[in-house]
Amino acid sequence: MSEEKNILKTKSIDFALSCIRISKELMDSQKEFILSKQFLKSGTSIGANIHEAQNAESKADFIHKLAIAQKECGETIYWITLLQRSCYIDLTSSA
Repeated sequence: MSEEKNILKTKSIDFALSCIRISKELMDSQKEFILSKQFLKSGTSIGANIHEAQNAESKADFIHKLAIAQKECGETIYWITLLQRSCYIDLTSSA
């Protein structure tokens, strides 16, 4: 499947870039380093695992790598929840 037709890879890159932007903003403006670094690591790991799955050695390896990406999604949601509830980010305002 070509790069431009692989929506999962495209969206994971877009999401990782958003995570980078948000994390940089948190570190620069709010001087928040711990939560934002964890958020950055898990948010960018999603795409890394999706991309790695494309070169899986077997169907089982492919499924395993996508399962890891799914777990990273869950972790990222956790960090977003903490950032929101600690008032570092506001998800109610429009971007």
